[in-house]
Amino acid sequence: MRLSIAIGALAASLLLAACNDKEEAAMPPPFALTEEAMGRYCGMNVLEHAGPKGQIILEQIPEAIWFSSARDTIAFTMLPEEPRDIAAIYVSDMSKATNWDKPGAENWIDARKAFFVIESAQRGGMGTEEAVPFSSEADAKAFAETHGGRLVSFDAMPKDYILGSGSEAPTDGSAFDPEANSDNAEGHDHG
Repeated sequence: MRLSIAIGALAASLLLAACNDKEEAAMPPPFALTEEAMGRYCGMNVLEHAGPKGQIILEQIPEAIWFSSARDTIAFTMLPEEPRDIAAIYVSDMSKATNWDKPGAENWIDARKAFFVIESAQRGGMGTEEAVPFSSEADAKAFAETHGGRLVSFDAMPKDYILGSGSEAPTDGSAFDPEANSDNAEGHDHG
């Protein structure tokens, strides 16, 4: 009896793992950011805004929904009136960004795997607080050391931080340099 239960549990585990691998493999690739990208909530050209951007791809619509900030991208996933059939959520990978003003057109990371810095002095898209995404935890820690804030995962993102009004304070004036930040990452724990 125990052997048949163990075999059944093993089979269920393998089937579940295969389904999870299939879901990840089926995730559509990100789109490259172009001049045609208009922000979902601001209605403006996404390239007109500094800081990280985002895109969401729905299961039934094979094109990106663009966002002027990573924070707006996450907000889409929290708002009850937005579609739930999300196939992929991508945000700018600031570990690979040239600088804050030009976060890159093709350096996207799955938002669910990113390390986010929230509550920093750096402002995003429309001059509001930002959830700054990184593929590297060390880069995220270095950014938090330089600009303040704390690290959170996508799943632990505070809903009130994302959906709150955000601060209209100006940026801290310092330039974002991912290479300078990664030098500061050793020995700092901001998680």
